[in-house]
Amino acid sequence: MVLLTGARAPPPAPPRPAGAVLPPAGGGRGSWAYRVGMSDTPPESHGSPGSPGAPGFDDMTRDIAEVPAVEVLVTVAVNLMSAAAVKLGLTEEGDTYKDLDEARKLVHALAGLLDASTTEISSFHAAPLRDGLKSLQLAFREASLVPDEPGQGPGEKYTGPVFG
Repeated sequence: MVLLTGARAPPPAPPRPAGAVLPPAGGGRGSWAYRVGMSDTPPESHGSPGSPGAPGFDDMTRDIAEVPAVEVLVTVAVNLMSAAAVKLGLTEEGDTYKDLDEARKLVHALAGLLDASTTEISSFHAAPLRDGLKSLQLAFREASLVPDEPGQGPGEKYTGPVFG
């Protein structure tokens, strides 16, 4: 980020919720990649702002131009999948966070993203995402008290009817 002479740095961003896609202030590229599961290297530890050894403003900014579009698309898809799994009650907590209305929205958004990015994401990246989407669609059908008609479930507008 380039600041013009006399320009002030923007105020610090409010803390992001757990699982946020973009890094918190001071996160740096390594931190962002680590948080979304794209790196095995934990983020480096930074001192608190104003303390000796703390990063400067330039060190805390992340140049989004460095991130390939495919990485952004895959990361967003994985985050949608994770959120949908939680809302379907597929986590260790079980039904604690189960909300089928929210799950429907997330699965539908994931299907739309994968459909729209078909030509941009290689089969290497797309195949596991499509498999995950199908699993979520089937889990949604199973969790519903009154299952949708074939072709009417979440995301089936983009994928066609999903059968087990």
